[in-house]
Amino acid sequence: MNYKAILNILGTLLIIVAAAMILPVLVGLYYREKDIFAFIITSGITYLSGKLLKKCTYEGKGLQYKDGFVVVTLGWFLVSIYGALPFLISGVFKNPIDAFFESVSGFTTTGATVIMSLESVSKTVLFWRSLTHWLGGMGIIVMTMAILPELAGNMHLFKAEVPGPLHNRIQPRIQDTAKTLWLLYFFITICEIILLWISGVPFFESIIHSFGTVSTGGFSSRALSVKAYNSLLVDTIVTFFMFVAGTNFNLIYDLFRGKIRTFIKDEEFRFYIWILLIAIFLVSINLIFNVYDNPNDAIRYASFQVVSISSTTGYATVDYDTWPPFSRWILLILMFIGGSAGSTAGGIKVIRIKVLFKKGLQELYYLLHPRAIKKIKINKMVVSERVSTSILGFFFLYIMVFVMVTVVLTYFGIDLISAISAVAATLGNIGPGLELVGPLNSYLPFPDSAKLLLSFCMMLGRLEIYTILVFMFMDWR
Repeated sequence: MNYKAILNILGTLLIIVAAAMILPVLVGLYYREKDIFAFIITSGITYLSGKLLKKCTYEGKGLQYKDGFVVVTLGWFLVSIYGALPFLISGVFKNPIDAFFESVSGFTTTGATVIMSLESVSKTVLFWRSLTHWLGGMGIIVMTMAILPELAGNMHLFKAEVPGPLHNRIQPRIQDTAKTLWLLYFFITICEIILLWISGVPFFESIIHSFGTVSTGGFSSRALSVKAYNSLLVDTIVTFFMFVAGTNFNLIYDLFRGKIRTFIKDEEFRFYIWILLIAIFLVSINLIFNVYDNPNDAIRYASFQVVSISSTTGYATVDYDTWPPFSRWILLILMFIGGSAGSTAGGIKVIRIKVLFKKGLQELYYLLHPRAIKKIKINKMVVSERVSTSILGFFFLYIMVFVMVTVVLTYFGIDLISAISAVAATLGNIGPGLELVGPLNSYLPFPDSAKLLLSFCMMLGRLEIYTILVFMFMDWR
């Protein structure tokens, strides 16, 4: 284990986060808010901590494979701790656990909150809150790799943070891949900011909601979320960008390069489209017969919420917790599926569901034809036995964690539906759930121990379980 190299990278990571904290200071200066002092103090503490770690170590060269899991796990944990300090120092929270919960929720792009009244929070804090999930969307380690030349060849760092069972480089060098992903991410964000601003959303709120959409984080500056604007145009823009954010960024890059056939023929993308269309159709029909007299309203709200939940963004234009049970259960199922691999979305991922579906059909085929040989293929490429086994293991661990944490939450007196949706929403990095954690509620009533447990679920979901479990059970020699 290369401890000095690991600590050096963690120090660099803290320095980058300290630099990011200057942005809320600029926002606070513009709006003349006192909360800038909380960020100046926190930025100083974070910077000094990072410099101290780097001074005692050396550059992160020669990292071993298992070192990547340590860097990523400890990196996210440290960033969440330091990211919570502005919430405490500014007085938004008096409880450190609430501040930590909000910080973890931000960096993991979950969007679960313990703030009841967003309108009472300063723009300085709201900006930092949204910036955390914009930074976490593409990955803070991937950003560090794009900046640091010494991390250029560390594919294991990339694999440990970027979600999905398969990892493709869009550039020959891994550092160039990281840079390209971040530039694409930045470009898409700018496009949405401009479109929302043109559509009548105030500039500051356009930034906040663009950060929340492209990162699939879902933090808003309004207690009513996107519903506050009551605009079909705004709903359409946000829906489109949530869909984009839930799509594999490698495919989006191919589309920009004119590879339209690759984009259209991708199996995961087509499966993702079918899941969305079927869910929108079923929910719309259910709402037409039970909630809305106008079919256009049913389709509008069903489309937004299905894409919002499936992409794990968590924005809302209606209190879907008042919808019929059929529609709510479809949304709950979508929380587990999530978006595409290589996107900023959470959940199990569409590609894994597709492989699991094909694995089931393969086993059925073997029962009918015991001597036959049938390979699982995605995009005409054979999925190796190792990858399919890894996906099966991931699915088992995901469901096992979900069941165990749900049972623990019921021990705290939380009703079953609220417990189920809270774990699904945090493990899948969605944010809002049903009942106690519905779109108009928050996680504030939950006991501190439950908040810590759900914070752990957010981390597990963002780093896709294996990274943290390897960190917990590895040989530290």
